[in-house]
Amino acid sequence: MWKTVVRRVLVMIPQLFILSLIVFILAKQMPGDPFTGLITPETDPSRIEELRIQAGFYDPWYEQYYRWITNALQGDFGQSYTYKIAVSTLIGERALNTFWLSLLSVILVYLLAIPLGMLAGRKQDTLLDKAIILYSFISFAIPTFVLSLVFLFVFGYRLMWFPTSGTVDVGLESGTLTYFWNKIYHLLLPAMTAAILGTTGIIQYLRSEIIDAKTQDYVKTARSKGIPIRRIYTRHIFRNSVLPIAAFLGFTITGLLGGSIFIETIYGYPGMGELFISSITSRDYSVITALIMLYGFLALLGSLLSDIIMSIVDPRIRID
Repeated sequence: MWKTVVRRVLVMIPQLFILSLIVFILAKQMPGDPFTGLITPETDPSRIEELRIQAGFYDPWYEQYYRWITNALQGDFGQSYTYKIAVSTLIGERALNTFWLSLLSVILVYLLAIPLGMLAGRKQDTLLDKAIILYSFISFAIPTFVLSLVFLFVFGYRLMWFPTSGTVDVGLESGTLTYFWNKIYHLLLPAMTAAILGTTGIIQYLRSEIIDAKTQDYVKTARSKGIPIRRIYTRHIFRNSVLPIAAFLGFTITGLLGGSIFIETIYGYPGMGELFISSITSRDYSVITALIMLYGFLALLGSLLSDIIMSIVDPRIRID
C-alpha cells in the first residue's frame, strides 16, 4: 500500500505544476491590479506606475511565473498587497481559524448524520423514517447563504444566543480557560450551520446501505442464531454500511479545511473562505494564487486520504 501512496504523491507533483501555471495565467487576466484601489483624485499617477514597475507587473508573464514558482517552492508566496504581510503568514493565521471551525463541523456532521441514517434505515417506511427523509431533503434544497442568514438573524440578532462575528471577544487573555470556551462559543453557530447542510449525503447513503444490508444472507444467518437485533445492527450491518461514507471522508475533511465562503463571510469569521472572497474583490493576486494552489492540493490529498481510509476500514480493499 505504501508504494502506491508514494506513487500517488509523485503523480501529484506534475498535477500541481499544471494547476499553478493555469492559475497564474488566469489571475493575470483579471481586470485591474492590486494598485488600482490606491488611485484617488489626490494620487500621483507616477507613484502608482512606480509601484507597478517595482512589483514587476510589466515583465513578460513567463518571467513573472518563474519568479513566483521559484519563491513558492521555498515557501515564499510573496506579500499581500492588501494586508501588507507575508502571504504564508496571512494564510497560516486564517487556516488555523478554519481548522477549528472545520473540526467542530465534521464532528457535528457525523454525530448528527450517522444516528439519523441508521434510524431511517432501521425504521424504513415509518413516520420517523419519513421525517428524517424530509429533513434531509430540506437541508439539501436550502442554499447555504439562506440558512446562514436565517440562523444569524434568529439566533444572533433576535435571540442573541450567539455572537454575530469574530473568533473571540475583545479583551480576553489568550491561553486562559475563559478564552478557550469563548472561541468555542463563537464557533458553534457557523459550525451548526455547516453540519446541518453537510448531513444530507451521509444520511441518504447510510439509509440505503442499511436497507440493502437487512436482506443479506449474513444478516439472516445472524438472526437465525438468535443474536440480539441491536448487536446485528451495530456489529454487522453498520460496519458494512459505513463503507461508502468512509470513501468520502477524505474529501469531507479536506473540503472543510478549505473553508466555507458563504458561512465565513456571512458570520464574519476570519477564515480561508472569507479571505478568498476579500482577496478577489481587492485584486490581491499573491493571495488568490496561493489559496487556489492550496485548494488544489487539498482536493488531491482528499482523494488519497479516501483511498487510505477505505483500505483501513475494509481489509478486503487494498490500493496496490
